[in-house]
Amino acid sequence: MANLADRVAQNVPGKFYVDTSCVDCDQCRVVAPDFFGRNEDDAMSFVSRQPVTPEEVALVEEAIGACATESIGSDGA
Repeated sequence: MANLADRVAQNVPGKFYVDTSCVDCDQCRVVAPDFFGRNEDDAMSFVSRQPVTPEEVALVEEAIGACATESIGSDGA
């Protein structure tokens, strides 16, 4: 389960985040490329844009389900 206290600095502010347990498997960027980016220096993903519409939220939630290391989280807001 993603840990809010360990969220990576590159995440844009908002409900969804990636934490430092990310192993750069690329799955989130495959499922929801409009919402996740890759930090080349740290070889980790991050949330590059927060979803707004219900359809966008569903796509990010699909990426959460696809994350092998459970590194994507929601702050519950």
